[in-house]
Amino acid sequence: MSTSNPDKETLEKWHKDPNNWKWGMIYYNPKDPRGMVPKKVEWMGWTINFANTKAVLVFFGMLLFFLFVVSLMANHKS
Repeated sequence: MSTSNPDKETLEKWHKDPNNWKWGMIYYNPKDPRGMVPKKVEWMGWTINFANTKAVLVFFGMLLFFLFVVSLMANHKS
């Protein structure tokens, strides 16, 4: 079976596998091609797959942008 297009059963198996969750909250599965996955408690939303390089780059890009905007706002007030 190819991991580039896993079936729903495989995705559920990966999601339930505690070895794919670091510290119980960070999803890290190099076999999973998805960048965004449901959180361990699915009704709580989504998280990124930290084993997916593109997803991590987007996450840090957004984080840097947010910090840049916050710093601009803080400097504008002073």
